[in-house]
Amino acid sequence: MPLSYEEALEQITGEGQIFELITETVDGQDYRVFKNAPPNLGALFAGARGDDATFLVYENERWSFDDVMKAADALGATLVERYGITKGDRVGIAMRNLPEWIISFAAILMVGGVSVSLNAWWTEEELDYAIGDSGLSLLIADPERVERAHRPAHGHGCKILVVRSDSLEPQFHDVDRYEDVVVPGTPLPTVEVLPDDDATILYTSGTTGFPKGAVSTHRAVIQALMGFWANNTIGGARKGGENVMGGDEHPPCFILIVPLFHVTGCVPVMLSCFGMKFKLVMMYRWDPEAALRLIEAERVTTFVGVPTQSWDMLESPNFSKYDTSSLASVGGGGAPAPSKLVDRIEGGFKKGRPNIGYGMTETNAFGPNNNGDDYVAHPTSTGRAHTTIMDCEIRGEDGSPLPVGERGEIWMRGPNLIRGYWNKPDATKETIVGGWLASGDLGRIDEDGFLYIEDRAKDMVLRAGENVYSAEVESAIYEHPDVYECAVLGVPHERLGEEVAVVIHPKAGATLDEDSLQDFLADKLASFKIPSKVVFSNERLPRNPSGKILKRTIKETLFSS
Repeated sequence: MPLSYEEALEQITGEGQIFELITETVDGQDYRVFKNAPPNLGALFAGARGDDATFLVYENERWSFDDVMKAADALGATLVERYGITKGDRVGIAMRNLPEWIISFAAILMVGGVSVSLNAWWTEEELDYAIGDSGLSLLIADPERVERAHRPAHGHGCKILVVRSDSLEPQFHDVDRYEDVVVPGTPLPTVEVLPDDDATILYTSGTTGFPKGAVSTHRAVIQALMGFWANNTIGGARKGGENVMGGDEHPPCFILIVPLFHVTGCVPVMLSCFGMKFKLVMMYRWDPEAALRLIEAERVTTFVGVPTQSWDMLESPNFSKYDTSSLASVGGGGAPAPSKLVDRIEGGFKKGRPNIGYGMTETNAFGPNNNGDDYVAHPTSTGRAHTTIMDCEIRGEDGSPLPVGERGEIWMRGPNLIRGYWNKPDATKETIVGGWLASGDLGRIDEDGFLYIEDRAKDMVLRAGENVYSAEVESAIYEHPDVYECAVLGVPHERLGEEVAVVIHPKAGATLDEDSLQDFLADKLASFKIPSKVVFSNERLPRNPSGKILKRTIKETLFSS
């Protein structure tokens, strides 16, 4: 018999259950935590040893769980014995999505090191900043990243280990090649790793300036992971025990369409597959046509990305030619999804239901989640503000909670939060206050407890004293049949302070112009919200590696005069 959300939550988190919740004090704060959480990520990885089931599919390669663990054990031994990595040392990973990214991540954490994820798109200058900021002892990279990181790594006294070195230029003779220094079969050294030891540093996206290194402990990452797993179990319980991520016909299988250096790719996708023994189909880079081919060939059940990627897939001219019937969940997070996209997902897949989550690097991607019937009923919400281990509330400018329905800044609290920013105590104090994280996002919570993301505070347009929320305007523009993608932002105006601007990449063959767009929006938005500056771009809008549109770049390029 179907259960309500509250009934399912109580059922799966009760005493004696796998997801039993208890109260625990962490760094002086009391949190709801999962009682049965592994003590560290190494303990989670250990369950994969000896398992011959397929874990990774990458191009023409297939790796079993045991294959990955044997490689990670051998690399872990090399980290300790050759490079002298000890507990707390930072080791960077700079590469595109490759099996060696995952092997490196597991090896670093199992020997007590801190995995530092470096953005594969970064320039030499940006890599120089991060290598110096995090104090790397070693960088594990692919050939392309070695070429960019070699000078800054050398300058900071950081050694380099290159994977898949066939294409490495000969001048990099001082770089160790993976196949030369990692000895297969070498046992993993024993290192005691505690729950509150540092595990990861993931840099924030950098869309507003130099990125900050968000530091998570083993406890924080594991609590977030178990939060994702509990959400899926709750969803299944509400449907009478159904496996909402797959079933007997199609066992759970994720497709990795976002970068592993991004929190979404690393935690809810890669680590969920590692811990839950799911197959993970890896994409080196995003390509909607390639994704459709892989979904059909590997019977993928779960698609997690940013809304633009779901949109790209549905917009593919060959979408109907592929069998996507294995998909049970289609969605992700990272940006508000237009309600039209929710409808298209619901109607565009045989079984795939829409799904969205609200999380940040600072929450290890965990947070409110909206899916299935709840999402169709609340298409502009990101889910329930109260979760298994995390709470959200809306606060005003003075930091005090606001009444139901009022807009304000979203604050979050839970054991999955980062412990702070690397070497940035002032930024940490500003962002984390009394165990609560100030998100910098604006939103509201309705009378049913559903959270709505209105905008990033910094993206809000203040026009003649009126607040214009970009996400609301973008959602209305996406209703126009000729719009492929858009970005709304505020640009300076002598009289108004700011005016609303939009950049639109139209669909092929579209004849959309400024006047017809404004006429289209006239009955959808108040007049002050309708963009007064409209620019059309023949090119796709610029994005960072996590898929978010780079509004600062657009502003500097198109609206700087």
